[in-house]
Amino acid sequence: MWNYTIDMKKKFVLRKEKVYLLSRKGKGEAHEFIDGQSRKENIKFSKLPQIAPVFFVKKKNSKK
Repeated sequence: MWNYTIDMKKKFVLRKEKVYLLSRKGKGEAHEFIDGQSRKENIKFSKLPQIAPVFFVKKKNSKK
């Protein structure tokens, strides 16, 4: 396992992006994915104030 540190530049300014609301089903799917990936330690929670958007892409078999 690797540990990385992201050092922010002193001039860094938080970007405010447009918020897209998810349906209840979409929220549940997002939380399920994030929880599963964090349990596997594929992702970790950050202390940074910047966030990244979540979006779904439908596959040919209708799964996301």
